[in-house]
Amino acid sequence: MTLTHSLTRRARAPRIAGRTVPPRRSRGAWARRAPLLPALIFMIVVTQLPFVGTVAISFMRWNALEPDHKAFAGLDNYKEAVTDPQLRSSLLTTVTLTVTVVLVSLALGLGLALLLDRRFRGRGLVRTMLITPFLVVPVASALLWKHALYNATYGLINGSLTWLWSLFGSDDPPQPDWLSSLPMMSVEASLIWQWTPFMMLILLAGLQSRPLDAVEAARMDGATTWQIFRYLTFPHLRRYLELAALLGSIYVVQNFDAVFTLTGGGLGTANLPYTVYETFYQAHDYGQASAEGVIVVLCSLLVGSFALRTVSSLLREETR
Repeated sequence: MTLTHSLTRRARAPRIAGRTVPPRRSRGAWARRAPLLPALIFMIVVTQLPFVGTVAISFMRWNALEPDHKAFAGLDNYKEAVTDPQLRSSLLTTVTLTVTVVLVSLALGLGLALLLDRRFRGRGLVRTMLITPFLVVPVASALLWKHALYNATYGLINGSLTWLWSLFGSDDPPQPDWLSSLPMMSVEASLIWQWTPFMMLILLAGLQSRPLDAVEAARMDGATTWQIFRYLTFPHLRRYLELAALLGSIYVVQNFDAVFTLTGGGLGTANLPYTVYETFYQAHDYGQASAEGVIVVLCSLLVGSFALRTVSSLLREETR
């Protein structure tokens, strides 16, 4: 009797005076999410609204040098961007730059992560010094490479060549102008120096999450260091390698500072962001520049979707 009365009262609880009371769970969820609303609104205002404006402008014929011809252009800006040989050249430059920087940074980062995974005196200091290039502001990093390293008169590289040649009694060392003779390689070297620590950190985290009992068992069974790396370490690092490559690709695709500071986009080093900059600030063609910017964003989103999928698979593996 008492149990029946209790169940009846619990079933009638959601309705008070003819109205339905919302579940406490949903009200609690909204109470927890409410403090995040100002940050969400701020993010939408500063990121999404400008992008919506860029998409709208990309469908317009809008050149500041021809203010009387502003009108709706449909897909003309996109057609012109796709068929523009300069944009196709910058797209090829972007792919070459991104693939070279990411692959070389990954290889160097993997080697450094394997070294830092071992215990030795001063490991913390070495790790901090290796991370430092990633903490330098991109423009400052490009200026450092341009003036302190690449300068043909007082740069460190040509100074080192002079010192090496003097050891063999020669007073006529080669003094190349690196930025004009090897422009693309100069940009790639500065970006590799900056992005290798990023790859190293991700791969070091992967190495430190490796199950050590399997490694110890392999050593007791007589496996060599190469066999342990080939059959245990490398398969474990596969997801971390994919994540580092995808995140690095997203950032290197958007690189503007190194190209602008080192070569000014000349000598075949103009990538997609620099071409968009040229179209906007030099040609003053806002509609065309917006269409090119939307294409760059779509390419970044394509790479970013693969990165998010890799992160999700990593998290699923960690929670198993």
